[in-house]
Amino acid sequence: MSFTFTYGADSANANQADVVIKLISGEELKQPAGDKVWVQASIDDEVRKRHARGLFKGARGQRETIATLGLHASDYVIFVGYEGQATADGLREAAAGAAKTVRKLRAKTVHVLLPKHVIDGTADCHPERAAQSLSEGFVLGWYERPKRKREHEQAADSIDIRFVPEEGIEQDDAAAARWSYGIKRGQLFADGVIFARDLTNMPGNELIPEGLAEYAEEIAHRYGFDVEIIDEFTAIDQGMGGLIGVGKGSVHPPRMIVLHYQGAEDSSDVWGIVGKGITFDTGGISLKRAEGMEDMIGDMGGAAAILGAMRIIGELKPRVNVVAVIAAAENMPSDRSMKPGDVLVTMSGLTVEVVNTDAEGRLVLADAMTTAIRRGATHLIDVATLTGAVEVALGNVATGAVTNNELLLQEVIRAGRSSGERIWPFPSYPEYRKQIESDAADLKNSGGRYGGTITGGLFIGAFVEERPWVHLDIAGTSWLKAARGWESKGATGVMVRTLAELLATRQ
Repeated sequence: MSFTFTYGADSANANQADVVIKLISGEELKQPAGDKVWVQASIDDEVRKRHARGLFKGARGQRETIATLGLHASDYVIFVGYEGQATADGLREAAAGAAKTVRKLRAKTVHVLLPKHVIDGTADCHPERAAQSLSEGFVLGWYERPKRKREHEQAADSIDIRFVPEEGIEQDDAAAARWSYGIKRGQLFADGVIFARDLTNMPGNELIPEGLAEYAEEIAHRYGFDVEIIDEFTAIDQGMGGLIGVGKGSVHPPRMIVLHYQGAEDSSDVWGIVGKGITFDTGGISLKRAEGMEDMIGDMGGAAAILGAMRIIGELKPRVNVVAVIAAAENMPSDRSMKPGDVLVTMSGLTVEVVNTDAEGRLVLADAMTTAIRRGATHLIDVATLTGAVEVALGNVATGAVTNNELLLQEVIRAGRSSGERIWPFPSYPEYRKQIESDAADLKNSGGRYGGTITGGLFIGAFVEERPWVHLDIAGTSWLKAARGWESKGATGVMVRTLAELLATRQ
């Protein structure tokens, strides 16, 4: 599906759309009919009647579809509830809800009527942000997990969406320029998320570590990034005991993937963004239970987020230096698998006692951190579907964070807030660090069930060599059992936009 977004009224094709979308609040619906017409007088009266009967309250996320029956040039009008003020999250959610309805109606042309306060923006949501949020919401809300069926319904190949100032609002060239910029940015960010979703939704028999490396190479070639693909033999030579330990149980060997982007040659800062890329996780010898294991195709959601963000960086070309590292492996039980009680020597030289082979993500990330540092990373952010414990603590609502640097964490949280992606910090007291001390090695790869999200994060933090670092545990937010707002069922592509927002706005 391709989307074409434009801004401004088109006098040659005024009202010529399959569907008109009207943003409306509960407060507006309570007001008596006056001189102002929302869409068309009879249609306006109908939605007011539905409000009076309690069928449509105009609450955030609510939608009411009315067939025009020839009263308007469009076939349908969709009234979409929102807060009545321009907030990025509210506009994004409104657009996502409208997109789901438009998809069902199989419309190919859509007009979105914009009130003046949305066009002009506010201190919290300037016009570019409003345009970006609406564009993102529409693309991300439209998305559904691809179905691999012999026969499937044919959807429209493209859809044209025009943001139109409501009647009586004068055209403004300055506003048009700001909205055009925000629309372009919204499309780029949404496309990065869609890429990450599609990658994460791929079945494990289609996406193996080598295949993940090929996707990274394709991105590198498209945007002119330098790329390194470290195979299992080179990984052994470089001492990547964590990556090899996890990956050796599978017939599909592991890969360490490195992308380099240099957009600020005069800066010594290098942002290392690191992703967990376990293309399928059985738990290894510490085998997971069968129920729900099919969702473990999503255990490379962190890697997908890194690649989605790098696509956006490649398009925007910000003044920032980035080294992106993905540790890709398949965690399988076999006669070659690592075993509980094994001691691994990581690339950093630190030794790790394996007490649970299902705590494999932190092992590959240990080597990924060292890889990023040896390539110049001065700031580190890792994204990983690391622990089930984060779901117990935060459900599927927020991403958990562990850090050694409060200032960097606050930057990441602010970027998440702009993107509508919630991040909640955990403490990192010394007592938690003691839980991963080992009698047999420098560390053990699990500190037990208590504080599991924190101890898992602190294990990774042991390999950052005193650099500012934030760990983002997306195990709860990267995969949903049901669609929610602009987040899709299955892979959500979470943290793509947060990372891109953080890095692409640095100058």
